[in-house]
Amino acid sequence: MSTVRDGVLTRGARGFGALVCLLLALLTAGWIIRDLTIAQHAADVWWTWLGETRRPREFTAWATSALDPLLVLGALVVAVAAVRGAVPSSVAAGALLSLAAATALLRAPLVWMLGAGWLQGLDSGLTARARLTAIAQLALAVALVVVVAAGRRPGNRAGRHTGRAARGLPAVASSAYGVVHAVPYGPEPERPGRPYKGAAVTAGVLLGAAGLAVAGWEIHWQQQLDGDVYRKGLLGDASVFRALLQPPVHWQAAALALLALVAAAAVLRRAPWGRPAAMTAAALLLVHAAVALVFAVRTGEFGHLGALPLRAQLEAGSAAFVAVAGLAALGAAARPGVPDEVVDADGVLAYGSAPGEARPPHAPPPPSRLPPGW
Repeated sequence: MSTVRDGVLTRGARGFGALVCLLLALLTAGWIIRDLTIAQHAADVWWTWLGETRRPREFTAWATSALDPLLVLGALVVAVAAVRGAVPSSVAAGALLSLAAATALLRAPLVWMLGAGWLQGLDSGLTARARLTAIAQLALAVALVVVVAAGRRPGNRAGRHTGRAARGLPAVASSAYGVVHAVPYGPEPERPGRPYKGAAVTAGVLLGAAGLAVAGWEIHWQQQLDGDVYRKGLLGDASVFRALLQPPVHWQAAALALLALVAAAAVLRRAPWGRPAAMTAAALLLVHAAVALVFAVRTGEFGHLGALPLRAQLEAGSAAFVAVAGLAALGAAARPGVPDEVVDADGVLAYGSAPGEARPPHAPPPPSRLPPGW
């Protein structure tokens, strides 16, 4: 008999987690709408996300960056996954935790950045609202962690009944004489949602390589730049400020590298929560690198790549590799994992309905006197 057991995320925890995801999406979507209202042209917001310095219609600052629409889309996808009963509990919990980790890492530096003295030239009410948004999203990220931790209960079904228990369906059981459950033979069934080996290796290797590439550039800049200059790019300063909700450039790269390496380790171990973690990290890396590539194309660097210094060529090549690796890892991690096992007709055996029918294994012997209607 199988002893594989999986914790079950209760329906109430799933529903509350989906509600928190919707709140996270609404808070960021509100700032995207605000940027669209102050832009001279709607396309200015798009080009600003891609790195161009375009000024809004009013004397103010942009609020969002290219990662913000991705966070909105990710929160909506996680909300849908949380309420879908077909999504295994481990995958739903992993999606909620991945969204919480990404939100916390990308919003944490805004708490001290938006309260710094070098932002005094901006409207104090605007920076206060942006800071309140960052604090609220950090609180919602913590709420997602609490929901996953408190909303799980141990699985009370094993083997072939695990899938029915995860969906809240009663396990098939019978006390009637002559009805037995077949004992499964072969290897232990795998946990629902666990990635298959090929997809796991592909996503893990690509994410690990991309995360190491981003981390390697951060180590390079930390060594090449003056300590004070790198600290400003890591913790925030007026010289690196671009948008209210955008983390400092070095902080953002370090956070994405950390997410990628953790997700790579999880998906290589074929943990069920590794799939949503890998999809989250891959999507963020893809957008991060794509922005750098588009900016290089717009500035003409790609047209004169051979004439650029070696470091600039390596930066462009690294951005292209990270973008391709992120896209490929996203596709590999998005492939369906091990499905829930359901009880089928082969799991229940009955005997005695026909004369001379053989008794199946592990079945009790028939009574000496058959009851009426046997």
